[in-house]
Amino acid sequence: MLSLEQFKIDLKALTEDVTPLDYQLDDQFFSALDGAEIQSGSLHVSGSIRKTVGFFELQLSISGTVQIPCDRCLDMMAQPIETTLCLMAKLGDVAGTPVQRQDDIVADDIVIVDETEGLLDISWSVYESIVLAVPIQHVHQPGDCNDAMMRVLSEHSTARSSDADAKQDIDPRWNALKKLKV
Repeated sequence: MLSLEQFKIDLKALTEDVTPLDYQLDDQFFSALDGAEIQSGSLHVSGSIRKTVGFFELQLSISGTVQIPCDRCLDMMAQPIETTLCLMAKLGDVAGTPVQRQDDIVADDIVIVDETEGLLDISWSVYESIVLAVPIQHVHQPGDCNDAMMRVLSEHSTARSSDADAKQDIDPRWNALKKLKV
């Protein structure tokens, strides 16, 4: 089991310089987060965190592939991912703020990290960026789908269209409504 401790950045320990970040994500990362959308993949995350006056700027580039089910045949497919994550963080007092997550509070695109701990956990933010980079419709390239599933899909699609072509008695109430149409 992968420890997510490496994704916790100690903001108090950062210097004024730019700090490089580099992570390799694999199946263990996705199983440790227990997210429902993506269970496996291989991605490289690189970037930096820069300390400025009062804020921390996080810039990450994420690239690789994730394994997701094809919408058409339900077989697993490799989906390429290319995205970026930009995040602003600030140390502050979160005692008076209603807590949305235990670690930090997001307000106006700025993550407020508890000043007493000073740890910014980016694991879930990285995961969400990956999930948002997955297209809404994901299907294999033409010809790569499971042949058996495509035959079944074709049979059911043909049966459905032939049923629609058959003239069925239409409810007379609908015919009455059609007369009202101008």
